[in-house]
Parts: sequence; structure tokens; C-alpha cells
Amino acid sequence: MESPLDSIDDRTSVRANPTTIEINSSVPTDRDDAGPVAPALVIAWCAEEPARVGEAAIFEMEGSARVLGRGAEDSQGAGRVMFGRQRPGERPRGRQVSGSGISREQLRITPKGDRLFVERLGKCATLFRGAKVDKCTLAPGDTLLLKGQLLLLCVLRPLMIAGLRDFQASLLGAFGAPCALGILGESPAIHALRDTVAFHAKAGAHALVLGPSGAGKELLARGIHRLSARDSGPFVARNAATIPVGLAEAELFGNVKNYPNPGMAERPGLIGAADGGTLFLDEIGDLPEALHASLLRVLDGDGEYHRLGEAKARRANVRLVGATNRPPEALKHDLLARLPLRIQVPGLNARREDIPLLVRHLLHKAHERSPELVQRFTGSNGEIAVSSDLVSYLLHRQYTTHVRELDGLLWRAMAGSRGARIDLPEEMEHETFPPSNEAGPAAQVTQVAETRAPAVRRKPEEEPTPDEIRAAIDASGGNFAQAAKALHLPSRYALYRLLRKNGIDVDAIREEGE
Repeated sequence: MESPLDSIDDRTSVRANPTTIEINSSVPTDRDDAGPVAPALVIAWCAEEPARVGEAAIFEMEGSARVLGRGAEDSQGAGRVMFGRQRPGERPRGRQVSGSGISREQLRITPKGDRLFVERLGKCATLFRGAKVDKCTLAPGDTLLLKGQLLLLCVLRPLMIAGLRDFQASLLGAFGAPCALGILGESPAIHALRDTVAFHAKAGAHALVLGPSGAGKELLARGIHRLSARDSGPFVARNAATIPVGLAEAELFGNVKNYPNPGMAERPGLIGAADGGTLFLDEIGDLPEALHASLLRVLDGDGEYHRLGEAKARRANVRLVGATNRPPEALKHDLLARLPLRIQVPGLNARREDIPLLVRHLLHKAHERSPELVQRFTGSNGEIAVSSDLVSYLLHRQYTTHVRELDGLLWRAMAGSRGARIDLPEEMEHETFPPSNEAGPAAQVTQVAETRAPAVRRKPEEEPTPDEIRAAIDASGGNFAQAAKALHLPSRYALYRLLRKNGIDVDAIREEGE
């Protein structure tokens, strides 16, 4: 994955796109806000300690080198890289990695701005962007592999995740597992999301959940219901896009027997079924406009509505939670005005550090559903074996349907794996990623790179020259997906292979460009 930042300098304040990120060497006082952030390494895959996936080591001291290496579980030596389970309002006491193939002094890591300068000290081969390296510089979004042992993801993390204000810590559950609401993730974005869900649940007003398809909008709606005073009432969910236009009014408000057509059964409608609870309408923007006026009357306080064929008015005490993958402005203004609470659900492209945790969770769910298919990948410790190549691929992929897409990719990987672990199938490795529909720093950098990386004009069967490769990487600003596209290569992984083949040092290219 490319860095979400445009540039870096040697100062303690780094300009990001589009915000400024503060990095300093001091530890913040007891504040509720997240405070300054610093570069961090998150364990994305660990051969011998898979349960440590999601643990983080934060490098808050600018220019202060630390050594990553194998150590005793209780070893707390000065100057060592310690990985801990960072959670809201807590400073975990970390511990060193303990892989048998990792030297006691394997890497020296020095933070510089928002990046980490890494030097190999031990015997374990170190791979960066598919090539063996002795030195490299990690930007947020980069991964580093200690071959056969450990895969690390570089991210930016607050020195302390902001404390929970409305979400009860007792509902969090075990590290790396879904919370009581079913929300999984240990990233600051997901902890903030849990707090937002709890706040909106207590607020009681109608709400609108925003986010891309497959990101879990219904899960959040259920969480709002679960934490609200309506928890004992019904939760009724329906995708508005699936409501037939001719039956939309009857579906929503219900009808008396034999109306509007003879033989029709009496039905309470979604509004009546959700009385005393919560009605969740996914893709609410697809609701027929003819129904808006009647729906707005229900939302306007007294809950008045009419069943089809019934003269008397009914009243329902319903809270509406709508969801859409469109911008909120795409909804009609009068409907939008009745949905004062907004929750933005981040997609996987905005919280990549949670992907390894989701992989473990989805694979264990797959084992529950189809044990005969997944059992051959399952070790005696109950862990399902995956390759570091597959996890790396999933970390760098651009997602369009997010958790739903991730689940499908894992099933494809299982179907294509012949051994005792789940590997990256060749056909997936050569796939090109569709553009992400999410706005944000990473998307903005991609757009900039598209304008800076002119396509190389050559015959498709010809392999690009080393000079063409260097020029494409430099022109793309280090965006390997865009450089590969400019070189007419099927994926960034094909570019990685060419880098190894031609002995090209990516850091040297960056230094020349600077």
C-alpha cells in the first residue's frame, strides 16, 4: 500500500494530506483526546505466535533507535522494541517477539518524522516490497517481512488511544475479538466508532449510517438498537432497494385483509412491526419518492400513519435508522432533515491494520460453518494457517465491497490452496485492483500519482528497462500500483519481481528524487 502522506521532512511536524500530523517526543498528560501521533509497527502475521496479531509498538522518540529481536517473555530491556495490546486510555506493557528464526538483535529501527528507518542486524532475511534488503525506510502503509517469522505493518498511531466516553469498556471483550456489538477491530478508528455508536444509541433521535457497501452498516444499526432504551423492542431490517414499487406502500405501512387486491393477507407493515423498537432501512435513498411524505409524517413526532384500506389513523413509536453508500446530500433534503444523527463507517482502505484481525475472525467463522473444508488448514492449537504472502496481499489491496469482499477472497484462497496452509493463489496475485470509491488521504495521493506517472510507450511483450522502471517509480511519487500501471504491468507484484531481477534499490531512487 502506498503512503497516505505526500511528503516528509526532518522536523517534528509533518505535513500530511490534507491535515497536519503532530509528532513529538513527549508523553501527553491525562487528556481524553488522542493527542500527538507517531509511527508504529503492527504485527500483521506471526508464524509462531499468531495470537499476537494486532499488537503494536509505537516509536514516539524522534531519532531514538530501538532494537527488535527475540527476547524472554518478561524481558524489559532498555532500547528494545516492545509490542503491546493498545486499547483506549491504556498504556500496555509490551514484550518482545520470540520467533525461533529471529535473532536476539534482528533490526535496528529509528523513527524519522512519520517514517521508520530500518537496518538489518540479525540473520533472518528481511524483505521489503518483495526484495531482500539490509536497509529500508517504511512509510505508513508499507509492510516489512522477516522471512518465515513476522510480517509488520507501518501505521501512524496516537501515543494513547482516546478514552471511551459513552461505550462501556466492559463490552469490549478480549483483544482482537468482536466486542459485544459484533464490531471487530483494535484501530483507533474502530474504537472511536464504538464510542459514536454508543452516543447515538443514547441520543434516541433518528439516525443515518454512511459508508461503503460491505463495511457493516447494518451491524452498526443493530448496535445502536442494542445500546438504546429500545433494546427490549423489535429490530426490523429491510433493504429499501428490494421493496417492489407497486407494493411499497403496503410493505411500509401495511394493509387490511383483501386490500388492495382480493386474497391479500393482512400485514402490519414495517412501521407496525417495528413499533416500540427500531426500523433499519438500508439504501434508504432508493425508497420510492411517493412514500416520502407519508414516511415523514411518521418521523415527525406522533408516529401517525395509515394502513392501506383502513380509515382510522394508527400511531407507532418507531426509531428509524437509515443507511446509504451515497453522499448524504444525495437524499432528499426533507428526509435528510429528519435524520439528524450521522455515523460514518470506515471501510477497510481506511483501517488496514484491522485486516489481519478480520482474517483470523472470518477464517474461524468459516471453520464453524464448514469444518470439513477448513479443517486441513487448522493446526493442533486451533489456529488456521495462512501464508505471509496472502496477508500482505490483503493488506495492500484496494477494496470496493470491504468486509464482504475480504470474506470472498479468503474463500477463493482456500479453494486454490493445496497444502496445509492458505496461500495466495496465482490468479489473485495478478489481479489489478479497481479504484477505491473512498475519499481520503490515500485516495488523494493516488489521484496525484495518476497525473504524475505518464504511461511508458512500449510493446506489451517487451519488458521495461531498468531506466523505465526507475522513471515510473519516481514519476509516481513511490506509488507502486500507479508505477506498475504506467509500465503496463498486471500488478505491483509484477513490478516487485522486476525490481529484484534488476537489483534496483527503491530507497536510492527516492533519494535521487529528493
